[in-house]
Amino acid sequence: MGKRRPKNEEHEGGSERWLLTYSDMITLLMAFFIMMYSMSVLNIAKFHEAAISIRSGFGGLVDGQGKSVLNASGQLGIKPSPIMGSSVGVPWKVVKEIHSMVKKEHFGRAVSMRIDERGLIVSLVTDKVLFARGQAELSPMAKRILGKIAGILRGVPNQIRIEGHTCDLPVSSRRYPSNWELSTSRATNVVRYLIEHKEIPTDRLSAAGYADSKPLLPNTSEVNRAMNRRVDIVILKSGVN
Repeated sequence: MGKRRPKNEEHEGGSERWLLTYSDMITLLMAFFIMMYSMSVLNIAKFHEAAISIRSGFGGLVDGQGKSVLNASGQLGIKPSPIMGSSVGVPWKVVKEIHSMVKKEHFGRAVSMRIDERGLIVSLVTDKVLFARGQAELSPMAKRILGKIAGILRGVPNQIRIEGHTCDLPVSSRRYPSNWELSTSRATNVVRYLIEHKEIPTDRLSAAGYADSKPLLPNTSEVNRAMNRRVDIVILKSGVN
């Protein structure tokens, strides 16, 4: 028979085994509280801006650089909080209603949304939607889209700036000698329509033409140029003029 260990040694060895379980528990608790602390100091405004940017990849909202996270369309299944609206600087109800309207009316190919430091921007492509190529007269489709948007904007207190943009291809006609005249005329025609036909107060509207000076994408392909030929409806943050 082998030699048995003294009872006191067996007791001491068994008493130390609980330390392994205890140390594992302490490690897990420390990791848990570190995670909770990191969540507690999360910048909520930044989080919601990121959520809007992520939503852009699924439903047309994009970030301040004008780029969608996933460059796709769809919808994020979360209920927005008031902080989202305040981070945009525009009533969240407006953001939600425009987004829902675009989806309901199947305007996804014609209308997109993004956010920058000025506020919420609703971009309308011009080709075969708002205007004929090289022209500034509103098409029937343009009036339909603007009518839907105007119905949402009519009760919004924010200032609204209409901006015309073109690509870098030159335009030369007796009526529009350059892209500057064309982009400005398109913007002012939209403003005029909103005032005369949709009763948007004149003191809330302004117009500007930027020609090809502010492209969304590099003018390296016809697809990019088509995206750059647009009219932006800028719903300015409160206090921004």
